[in-house]
Amino acid sequence: MFRRTLLLALPSLALAGCVGMSPGTEQPTIVFFNADSAALDETAVGLLRSVATRAARRPEAPVRVLGFAGPTGGQAFNTALSRARAEHVATLLTEAGVARSRIRVGSRGPVPFEMAEQESRRVEIRIGE
Repeated sequence: MFRRTLLLALPSLALAGCVGMSPGTEQPTIVFFNADSAALDETAVGLLRSVATRAARRPEAPVRVLGFAGPTGGQAFNTALSRARAEHVATLLTEAGVARSRIRVGSRGPVPFEMAEQESRRVEIRIGE
């Protein structure tokens, strides 16, 4: 079975008003996951290292990590999966040099059916929010 992890920084969503941004907040970096998985490949880990480098330039800014899951499956499973995804990203950011005390982890569980399933399996990382 071919598995891949998609990575994306989404300035177009922020510009279109789809992602709310506070002043002093960078555009979010978004890491996509495979279905039913909280694992990331080496490409994703490299992207998180670049996020850690950006975070190092703003040592006073908090880092918000927010996990999501797809709409299929039970509420409890998807809530736990979205949290596991966010915690995994937070751990990798910490290993890349971001102080754990700066990282705020949250999860939203399953997202509405209107969103494409691939888009719902994600973690958003924001610096300065």
